[in-house]
Amino acid sequence: MKIILLSDDAIRLEPIPGPMTIEALSAEQSYSPFHMLASGLATCTFSVMHAWATHASLAIDDLAVEVRWTFADDPHRVDTMNVTFEWPSLPPKRHAAARRVAEMCTIHATLLHPPTIAVELSEGSREPGDHDHSHVDDTPGVPSEAIHSESTL
Repeated sequence: MKIILLSDDAIRLEPIPGPMTIEALSAEQSYSPFHMLASGLATCTFSVMHAWATHASLAIDDLAVEVRWTFADDPHRVDTMNVTFEWPSLPPKRHAAARRVAEMCTIHATLLHPPTIAVELSEGSREPGDHDHSHVDDTPGVPSEAIHSESTL
């Protein structure tokens, strides 16, 4: 498989034989956490569609999945994700079924019904009696935009 970074807010997954590769359209692009999130959704979508296609004896050589997203603020986050698939050899009578199958991806379901996330400092990393009650946006000397710039990692 190959994941192509189309932009800062879009990826494309293509079923290329061999090991998974990640390619950018320019040397300036980096694989951000947002690309990783979208890649997980695209890979999961492709996987369920591949399983269905195999069972239905449909070729998937020309199946490609794209994921695009938008952002929102307060807090800064991914706001919308749009999954599209291109499958020229898919018979028209199978289009609606393929769309339903794509929605069966577990990552899709997880994003629709988000899990509870807990973030903690491991016990081995703390000093005895150390309790951090500060808020990340109140960190002295660190501008808020630096905290929310995951794409610059």
